[in-house]
Amino acid sequence: MIRQAAVAGQFYPGTEQALREELQRLLLPVAEKRRATGVISPHAGYIYSGAAAGMLLAQVVIPRTVVIIGPNHRGAGAVAALSPDDGWQTPLGVVPIEKRLSGLVRQQQPAIQEDAAAHRLEHSLEVQVPFLQYLRPDVSIVPFCLAFGDYAGCELVGTALAAAITQFGEEVLIVASSDMTHYESSEAARRKDSLALERVLAFDPQGLVEVCRSERITMCGKIPSAVMLIAARQLGATQAELLAYTNSGQVTGDMSQVVAYASVQVW
Repeated sequence: MIRQAAVAGQFYPGTEQALREELQRLLLPVAEKRRATGVISPHAGYIYSGAAAGMLLAQVVIPRTVVIIGPNHRGAGAVAALSPDDGWQTPLGVVPIEKRLSGLVRQQQPAIQEDAAAHRLEHSLEVQVPFLQYLRPDVSIVPFCLAFGDYAGCELVGTALAAAITQFGEEVLIVASSDMTHYESSEAARRKDSLALERVLAFDPQGLVEVCRSERITMCGKIPSAVMLIAARQLGATQAELLAYTNSGQVTGDMSQVVAYASVQVW
């Protein structure tokens, strides 16, 4: 089965030509790319967060296999859900699922399931795919949708993912898909998000989950980001860098209620 695009024509252009033109505009050439273990990339409509995502991903060497971890905004399906499909359709074509790595993840943690319902309408993973296709036409993906909220679950999933990638034996990039604070003033968003990003840059996934809860930081991908940090640390990553921080008010002009976006590289 092929998963059909759910938000093409809404979050990003719905035709191949228009999408290629938009990606060419967002993915500016860079002098040197980094071999990252993981990234945090925003997932709003390209008009709002595409520049931050494009700047981030343009600076990363995209390997043949990419794990994309996103939050389950609708709560449908399993709480830790891999895609059971053979590929995902976008206006640029079909991206295959890396079945061997997906199977290794399930072997490491039986609580992780294949579940199409979790992925069918979820945008947070889908919006990352055209960037990856454009940069690496032969890319394969492992879409991973998470709906749980506790740190213990992050440890279980992150450890399973790191073990599976090690067993897989090939280079893998982990993309954690997340926006930052939602629907607060730009000043309040920046203050809160600085607390969350401080924990990310310190490689403190537990601190990230805890500060988002204690400070009511509406970072929708805090769990995917924590899972990525746990797995990346176990795979040997030791450094993280914030490359961009922006918000929707930069586009709309309304700074009283923004959604904020951050781009982070981990290596």
